[in-house]
Amino acid sequence: MSEQIAYDDFAKVDIRVGTVLTAQPLEGVRKPAIRLEIDFGPEIGVRKSSAQLTVHYTPQELVGRKVAAVVNFPPRQIGKFMSQVLTLGFPAADGSVVLVVPDKDVPNGGRLF
Repeated sequence: MSEQIAYDDFAKVDIRVGTVLTAQPLEGVRKPAIRLEIDFGPEIGVRKSSAQLTVHYTPQELVGRKVAAVVNFPPRQIGKFMSQVLTLGFPAADGSVVLVVPDKDVPNGGRLF
C-alpha cells in the first residue's frame, strides 16, 4: 500500500467519465495498444488516449463504452501519438489491463469523488 495522503492530494487528480467515440490499433509502439477518442462532455470535450487494452478488448467493442480517465496530467508522447488523458484500468492476474468503468449510466464529464 502507498503512504497515506490528505483528501486535498486526492482532489488534485481530476478523474472523469467519458464515452469512447473511436478506437483503432495504435501503430508503431513497443507494446500493443489502442488509440481512443473519448468524449468527456462540453466542459472538457474530446480527448485522445493510448491504452494497452488489446488482451481483453477489441477496438470495435470499445466504441460506445464508458471509461474513466485522468484528464489533468500533461500530454504524453506514445510513439508518434500524443496521449492527452490516462485511461484507467486494473491489472488482471496475467498483468493485462481491465478497464475501470461505472456500473450504471452516468453523464460524460462526471468527476470521480
